[in-house]
Amino acid sequence: MSPARLTALLVSAGYFLGASRGLPQGVANFYAADLWPGLLLWTAASLSFTGVHAALWKRRPEGKSPGVCRTGMAMVARYLAAAMLLGLPPLGITGWAHPLTATGVLFPGWGWWGLVAMTAGLAMMTSRYWPAVAIALGGFWLWSAAMWTSPNLPEGWKSVDLEHGASLGRDGSLDYHRDLIATVRAAAGEKTRFIVLPESALGFWTPTVARLWQQGLRASELTVIAGAAVIDPGGYDNVMVAISADEARILYRQRMPIPVSMWQPWRAWTGQGGGARANLFGNPVVQSDGQKLGVLICYEQLLLWPVLQSMLHSPTAIVAPGNGWWTAGTSIVAIQNVSVTAWAKLFGLPVVTAFNR
Repeated sequence: MSPARLTALLVSAGYFLGASRGLPQGVANFYAADLWPGLLLWTAASLSFTGVHAALWKRRPEGKSPGVCRTGMAMVARYLAAAMLLGLPPLGITGWAHPLTATGVLFPGWGWWGLVAMTAGLAMMTSRYWPAVAIALGGFWLWSAAMWTSPNLPEGWKSVDLEHGASLGRDGSLDYHRDLIATVRAAAGEKTRFIVLPESALGFWTPTVARLWQQGLRASELTVIAGAAVIDPGGYDNVMVAISADEARILYRQRMPIPVSMWQPWRAWTGQGGGARANLFGNPVVQSDGQKLGVLICYEQLLLWPVLQSMLHSPTAIVAPGNGWWTAGTSIVAIQNVSVTAWAKLFGLPVVTAFNR
């Protein structure tokens, strides 16, 4: 409905900047700096979203002639192109707040048909039939709000949230790990088989840490899934590991770490090395004791393509850990939680989350 390309740019900028409004404060917390670096990153991150919508904008046609109808269909196609570009890499790397994230809110339990319905509804909002479509989508929203229930935990699973702040994973002492093992064992109930800890909970993943945890889990049937970092001369992988009394292994390597603060591809281009690796499109689902898990670490919970890639492989549960100490005073963790909840409801899956604050 924007009468000019500049208006389309401003409208899309308002949507994106509003949805990511916690970023400036989060960046300031992370770097212990003032708001200016965060404001700069906030603005830069919006460029792909606003640029795509401005570039694909087309003036709304008037009348009912065949030419107008063709122009109307072109608008639908342009909107679908924008949605696809912002949902997939490379632009999808900063494509959080994608409108399709709301699919699980309007169509819980519909699975892929819900995604088709939401895509069609959003596309038709660009046509002259938009009032009828808006009423229909509003009706689905009211029905969902009346019938809404939160997704369940997988049977036999528990999560342990931590409040270690910025110190999480930076204390590699034996005392720290022994205390964390004691916390895990105290949290385990009689029927608990899996316990999930937040991203980065174990710090650096080494053979010594693995052996210590295996010894700490002796005489139990627990499997602990926890965040760690695997370091080598070229950089590091942000991972989730699975530990039991019998084995300790890397379960999942993060597909999309946070750009700039973690993922710094320019270092490899300049031969410097360092930063987190992006295992793009790798390990969409992982296996653990017969469970088929879709793992989404922190930033991945805000994006479209990691979720849909995992859902293509029909997981039995979603595991969504994070480390949100740097989001203090913002809505970022809350947005991550509702995003994961929406996707879990759409596909009817149980979900387990574990966050550090």
